[in-house]
Amino acid sequence: MREIEPSWDFYRTFLTVLQEGSLSAAARELGLTQPTIGRHIDALEGVIGFQLFIRSPQGLIPTEAATDLKPHAEQLASNAAALLRAATGLGGGVRGTVRISASEVIGIEVLPPLLAALNDRYPDLVIELSLSDAVEDLMRREADIAVRMVAPEQDALITRRIGGIPLGLHAHRRYLDKHGFPDTLEDLLHHRTIGFDRESAFVRAIRKRVPLIELMRPSFRADSNLAQLAAIRAGSGIGVCQVALARRDPDIVRLFKTEFELPLETFVVMHENLKTTPRCRATFDALVEGLLAYIGT
Repeated sequence: MREIEPSWDFYRTFLTVLQEGSLSAAARELGLTQPTIGRHIDALEGVIGFQLFIRSPQGLIPTEAATDLKPHAEQLASNAAALLRAATGLGGGVRGTVRISASEVIGIEVLPPLLAALNDRYPDLVIELSLSDAVEDLMRREADIAVRMVAPEQDALITRRIGGIPLGLHAHRRYLDKHGFPDTLEDLLHHRTIGFDRESAFVRAIRKRVPLIELMRPSFRADSNLAQLAAIRAGSGIGVCQVALARRDPDIVRLFKTEFELPLETFVVMHENLKTTPRCRATFDALVEGLLAYIGT
C-alpha cells in the first residue's frame, strides 16, 4: 500500500510556526485560522510519527525532531519560491520575479535607484530584494542574482567582477567641530571611533592595512555596516564607509585620503542556468552597468 504523503501546505505551516513561535502568529502570517494551523501540525505529526512541538506557558517549544526537520522545510520553501519565480517568467519577454541578494549598505544605499530605473524599463518585472551580509547560496536558489563582496568559488556561476569599491575613514563636521581634526593616524587613538563588535574577514583586512587600528578602542560598535554609516552621519565618531556614499553629504569629511583606502572587491553573480532567462539576464546586466557607474562616481 502506498504511504500517504502530507500536503506541502503542512510543511509550510510547520516552518511558519517554527519561525513565529505560536499557532496564532503563524495563522496571522499565513492568513489562515488558528484551528487550521493546529490541524496541519497534528496531521504532519500523525504522518511522521513524532511530536513536533511541546505546549508550554511560554509558547510552543520545538522538539528535537522539529529542529532536525527545519532545514528540510526551509529547502522546500526555497524550492517552491524558485519554482514560482521560474513559472512567472515563462512566456517570453522581461517579466516575472527576480530575487536579488545584497548586503545591507548596497541594498539600501546603492541599489534602489538602479532597480527603479529597471522597473521603469520593464514594468512587468517584480524585484525581490534580500538584504543580508551573509552569503546566500545561489546553487540552492536562495536567490537568483547576488551582489557579493567575496569572489564566488562554485564553477556553475556566472560572475562579473565590478572592481573595488573604495572605503575610507570619515567623520561628520559636527564631530570634527567638537573634537578637532586628527593630524596623523596615531591621533586616532585619542578620538572616538566607530567599529565592529566582532571579528570578521573584513576587520582583519582593515587591521592588516592599518595596524594602528588594532590599538583603537571604538566608542561605538555595531555588527551592521548600515548602523556604522548611520553613526558616522550622526556625528558619533570616525569610522569606515564607502567613499561614494560619503560624497553625497557635504558635511561628511574624508580623512587620510592617501594613508587609508581599502578597496571592497565586488561581484555580480548568478547561476549559469539563468543566463538565457530574459528577466534574469536583464537584471544582471542592469546591476553590472549601475554598479560600474557607482564605482566610477
